[in-house]
Amino acid sequence: MPIYEFECSSCGHRFDRLQKMSDPDPAVCPACDVAEVKRRVSAPGFRLAGSGWYETDFKKDGDKKRNLAGDSGAAASAPAPAPAPAPSSSGDS
Repeated sequence: MPIYEFECSSCGHRFDRLQKMSDPDPAVCPACDVAEVKRRVSAPGFRLAGSGWYETDFKKDGDKKRNLAGDSGAAASAPAPAPAPAPSSSGDS
C-alpha cells in the first residue's frame, strides 16, 4: 500500500497516511479538526539502482548500436531514383 502525504490548508500541519489507492482521503486535519486537508505531490519512495536500467547496460563492449527497426531502415535511407524525363512533343504530327 502506498504512503500518501497530506497538508492542512488551515494550520499547515503535514502528515503521512498509509492507505489503499481506493480509500478516501482524510476529511479533517488531525491537529486542528478543520476540513481543509489536501493531498500533496511528493517524490516516490523507490529508486532504480544497479545494472539493467540504461540502454547500454545489457550490451557487450564490442556491440554497436543496432537499428531496432531491422533492415527496413537501410532501404529507407537510400536516395530515391530520379524520375524518367517526360517525352517531348514537337508539334510535328
